[in-house]
Amino acid sequence: MRKIDLTNFQVATSETARQINRRIALNFIRRHQPMSRADLARHSGLQRSTVSAIIDQLINEGWVTEGATGATMRGRKPRFLHLNVERAAILAVDLRPEMTTVGLSGVDARFVRQASWPTPTTPAAFVAEIARTVDAFKTAHPQMVCEGMGVSLPGRVDQKGRLVFAPNLAWPTVNIKELLERAVQLPVVVENAANACALAELWFGQHPEHVRHLIAVTVSEGIGVGLLLNGQLVHGNHSMAGEFGHLVIEEQGVPCPCGKSGCWERYASNAAAVQFYAGERGDAVPAARFDDLLWNADNGDARAIAALDRMGRYLGVGLAALETGLAPELVVVIGEVTRAWSRVGPVVDAVVKQRALTQSIARIVPTDSAMQPRLRGAVTLVVQQHFGAPNVA
Repeated sequence: MRKIDLTNFQVATSETARQINRRIALNFIRRHQPMSRADLARHSGLQRSTVSAIIDQLINEGWVTEGATGATMRGRKPRFLHLNVERAAILAVDLRPEMTTVGLSGVDARFVRQASWPTPTTPAAFVAEIARTVDAFKTAHPQMVCEGMGVSLPGRVDQKGRLVFAPNLAWPTVNIKELLERAVQLPVVVENAANACALAELWFGQHPEHVRHLIAVTVSEGIGVGLLLNGQLVHGNHSMAGEFGHLVIEEQGVPCPCGKSGCWERYASNAAAVQFYAGERGDAVPAARFDDLLWNADNGDARAIAALDRMGRYLGVGLAALETGLAPELVVVIGEVTRAWSRVGPVVDAVVKQRALTQSIARIVPTDSAMQPRLRGAVTLVVQQHFGAPNVA
């Protein structure tokens, strides 16, 4: 997931080579387990002695375990290698303006425990609640060793982990990474939710391995866009790449928490659909949550159906611009709206077909909300620290 910047890098050392070989081995086991040491050497191209040293280290550290013995015509019988998903654990946090969900998973992104609570209004209160939740998880699963914590949030953080832009969260600029690491005594990786979801699709998605140009669009209180182009996650200057939700599409439009008016997310988000529904009803204040809107539409409420159709049209407008400008192979949509994709999807597809260049139109895929893609994205932030290419810059 990282490429070397040839204008600014350090000379690779023998330790760099060991780290690369270690991660090659881990990824082969992750993708093809169970496999023997001999199979690993054959498929990876690594020397058998190198494989043996790496595997011994990974077993000692608890990352890998040896299981059943395989059959062979002659010689020593091989023992099959597996990731030790019952020991190496990852803490994942899906931070949203209204609700925070914390999960404990193995390195396979399968959750063994979760907890949710209303998101506190201040960073300090949030961190204190995280610390209490983590302590409860560790008490319930003492056999698991936490390798780190990943946090996906509705905003942008800089390279130091400082929250620099999160209008829907309404928190001040704060080094959320530093606060969390101090509280939980673990390495913490903090990332925009859409970026985290894009990485999750690369690591755990059921897509062809050759997909290198992918856009993840999170649709919730606002809209976030994660850009995975040429196999690389794009952050841009000040880590602001992907803020298409705040692209103005209506000059005299609805005011947005970012300070502008007429932003895309004010017309294509959950909050926008609820407001459309309130407007259709003539109510001064929204009378429903987005979940209520989905239920009403499923039960034939014409106003709810019209609100979802309008949301879908605006979602298509933005996606058409993304597809024309960036030419992805795949667009992945994340959010509660995917539960109504049989209704909203055709509207989105029709608008994209009408507005985007034919050569740029990509497949648009809704994620399964039951897979908890934002929480799984938070797991991926830690997974790639151990399985991705080492940072040599």
